[in-house]
Amino acid sequence: MQKPRITAATAALASLLVLAACGTEKAGSDPGAGTVSPDLPVTGVHWAVDSLTVDGRKTPAPAGTYVEIEKNGRAKGNSGCNHFGATVTVEGDTLEVGLGETTEMACDAMDFETAFHKAFTGKLKAKLAGDRLTLTAPDGTTSLALTSEPPAPLNGTTWTVDSLLSGDTATSVPKGAEGKAHFVIDKDGKVGGSLGCNRFSTTAEISGRTVTFGQITTTRMRCTGPEMDLETELYEVFGGSATYELRHRGLSLVNAEGKGFAATAKG
Repeated sequence: MQKPRITAATAALASLLVLAACGTEKAGSDPGAGTVSPDLPVTGVHWAVDSLTVDGRKTPAPAGTYVEIEKNGRAKGNSGCNHFGATVTVEGDTLEVGLGETTEMACDAMDFETAFHKAFTGKLKAKLAGDRLTLTAPDGTTSLALTSEPPAPLNGTTWTVDSLLSGDTATSVPKGAEGKAHFVIDKDGKVGGSLGCNRFSTTAEISGRTVTFGQITTTRMRCTGPEMDLETELYEVFGGSATYELRHRGLSLVNAEGKGFAATAKG
């Protein structure tokens, strides 16, 4: 019987088949060997902080608390009272956070803010499920629960005033008036809401980044000192023209004298 002839091409093909078989066997015996888990898609998203859990105790986050992780390795947000910046490295399902700068406004949420910064520092294990993100500290006893939120439009959104602005300074609304002032600018330019004590209505004409308010009308209730103090500050803004800045779910309105306020979109 004539023996089969082995050519150089046949030998090369056989070698390739052996290598392929070896590679298949290795992958089957050691799943994931030689592969790198992709980074979780957490950048470029506005993450609203829902709650902070420490040693089993869950604390709801103040309204407007959020984190945004940018693709350039930076993060920014609001920790319940002050705005902050940080460095962030994303590797697979791990975030390494180094806290940077913060503003220094005093408010009632300082305890939460202190706990938040401790939780949002160091190497954190991330778990993403739909629009919900959980960040857990290495010891497993501290975690942050976050939810992705879409941006809020200027018109049709209920805006709640949470701080007062004067030049480069931001201060909390007067104690006792938190959450009392809110308003909506509808698609037709009609404005309505509360100044903290009295209901009010006016109109808004928007051109570029300028909002020109019309004649304002209010109810005539008498309220406590903090509410009236807040109302006086807001009346100055709604009584004329102001420059607005919209940042995802945050809005600021500042008049020509540099007086104004910041507000957060209602969830």
